[in-house]
Amino acid sequence: MQPALYAKRIFLRPLGESDFKAWSEVRKRCLGWLMPWEPRPAGAAPLSYDYPVFSARNAVRKREEELGMGHGFGIFLKPSGGFANNQSRSNSTGRFIGEANLSSIQRRPFQTGTIGYWIDYQFAGNGYAPEAVVALFQFSFERLGLHRIQIAIVPRNSASRRVVDKLNLRDEGIAVRYLEINGSWEDHIIYAITLEEWLQRKSMYVLQWLR
Repeated sequence: MQPALYAKRIFLRPLGESDFKAWSEVRKRCLGWLMPWEPRPAGAAPLSYDYPVFSARNAVRKREEELGMGHGFGIFLKPSGGFANNQSRSNSTGRFIGEANLSSIQRRPFQTGTIGYWIDYQFAGNGYAPEAVVALFQFSFERLGLHRIQIAIVPRNSASRRVVDKLNLRDEGIAVRYLEINGSWEDHIIYAITLEEWLQRKSMYVLQWLR
């Protein structure tokens, strides 16, 4: 199983069958918060939150991991009392509050990938998303050996843009009609960080977001 990733107040691990109830509850409750920003063709129904869909989605994530194309994680709050001595940290429990994914990994001369994330609206604005993103930076650069990571955000998505602002990511400009979001082809701002930038900022990132 791919390892769990740890930040200051959260940890990331792949979703499993036991996470269905929490995942479904959060997704249903946050439908209006998330739908305006999610890739979906015009006329497509919102994602169903029943177990077969959840199971199939996890299977796709697992297959992407096996092929080296992507890695998907749930975001969980660390237990208030810490991890028990006899508890497997990679299978540990905590409150589910969102997801963070590394997708579209390209190798050979590119060595790049794309990060996406979402947070339960009840926990938004508390810095959990930047923690998750920095944990994925460390995973991408130090475990996977990637050279460049990008994050694409619809310009009017102010909540998501605050995450990259907190991390001082480089704005590479507008990708015109980059992705179909909720039935409309939307421009996206492309933010990026390279391995060289990660090495320059690593100590600051680790101190602020991981420890």
